[in-house]
Amino acid sequence: MFLTTAWYWDLNDETRAFSKRLFEKTNKQPTMGQAGTYSATMTYLKAVKAAGTTDADPVMAELKKLQINDMFTKGGHIRADGVMLHDMYVMQVKSPQESKYPWDYYKVVKVMSGEEAFGAITGLCPLAPKSPSEAAPAQTHFTSPGGGP
Repeated sequence: MFLTTAWYWDLNDETRAFSKRLFEKTNKQPTMGQAGTYSATMTYLKAVKAAGTTDADPVMAELKKLQINDMFTKGGHIRADGVMLHDMYVMQVKSPQESKYPWDYYKVVKVMSGEEAFGAITGLCPLAPKSPSEAAPAQTHFTSPGGGP
């Protein structure tokens, strides 16, 4: 069986460290949704701090400047239409013989770039720019402080 996910607890040392901290509190490995929510919240708070306000327009402007580098994604960014581009993973469910420890369910078959996974801006969204030069995001590097809970 195959699936696509944006995050897996056992992808790398950083995802495992985040997962270990959460596992100690919940006795479960975190899901993509939980990790993504944590990342989005920390990214939003960073943008609020940079904007000096919680008003939507200045915060969104800051969000579009950020390059997101945390336990959820590396090199993620929010493009003009509001989509966060980040890698996605095609995974295969491991057989029981392949699993080496508890929660060892998936193996990476392919890493898809954000551009491949989410597609190009079509110009159909009124929030998106109409020309490629408008679509290039200004980037500020951001690393989540503390890396997790």
